[in-house]
Amino acid sequence: MKKLFATVLLSFSFLGFSQYNVPTASPREKVEQQFSMTKISVDYSRPGVKGRKVFGELVPFGKVWRAGANSATKITFEQNVNFGGKDVMAGTYGLFIIPTDKEWKIILNKDSQQWGAYQYDEKLNVLEVTVPVQKLSDKQEWFEISLNPMDVHSTDLIFKWDMTKAVVPIKEAKPETVAKIIDKLNEIKQIEKDAAPKK
Repeated sequence: MKKLFATVLLSFSFLGFSQYNVPTASPREKVEQQFSMTKISVDYSRPGVKGRKVFGELVPFGKVWRAGANSATKITFEQNVNFGGKDVMAGTYGLFIIPTDKEWKIILNKDSQQWGAYQYDEKLNVLEVTVPVQKLSDKQEWFEISLNPMDVHSTDLIFKWDMTKAVVPIKEAKPETVAKIIDKLNEIKQIEKDAAPKK
């Protein structure tokens, strides 16, 4: 009986522990933001500074960086967008960065499934945009990617780490077409509202 009780207790212990994960040095995070008619999401890992010199050493200047740690950073657009002044189709892309002291080249690549940037293939690039580097007033210990809405039609993709910040503006592609679609959606909603039973 004691042996049976111990076996049952051990089974429940394993079931309990199976819900936990070993802590990771660079926690994974997913950021999601409503944008225009759909959403934008970013899936990435967040390395820490941990007393190291980041840009120029840990992340070398002039070389492709995975924009985080572990597997490549992924960005998903659920509708066509204008990314830093260039139009890109809806889809999921690998997001890579080539940093320098003064500016960053932000790259969207067709391969979003690779580990790090070890298999990075420039031929698969969908677009590249270059943005200036800004200096932060306060240190950002953990690498952060955020989406900050400017209005319902645009948002800023913001990168922060250590004392460095870079921003890529994202807008609707073909805003006139989007406006027509939104007008039609509003018409449909009004028809549904008018047809609903009165309380």
